[in-house]
Amino acid sequence: MRFGWKILFKLPLVLIAIGVMGGAVMLLWNWVVPALFFGAHSLDFLHAVGLLALCRILFGGFHGRGGWRGRHRWHALSRDERERFRERFHERFDERFGKEEKR
Repeated sequence: MRFGWKILFKLPLVLIAIGVMGGAVMLLWNWVVPALFFGAHSLDFLHAVGLLALCRILFGGFHGRGGWRGRHRWHALSRDERERFRERFHERFDERFGKEEKR
């Protein structure tokens, strides 16, 4: 039953966040773009939400996880595995970018 409460709690927050971000995109677009580009049209709210979704798809923002996604794999490696990974990484990329010295 805890799963149901989580959804009931998060769904309104997500809808509010979409509304606020869509409104912000709409206001910024209507303030900046028509003044900069001749012939540019204003956006209504639904087009602003669509533009926000398109940017999310193209640029992959709003992850909410923060930072490097492979971090959990790095922490799962033993010290020896980490050292082997570092050595292989430096062997592979130091040659490619002209670094001769070994770390």
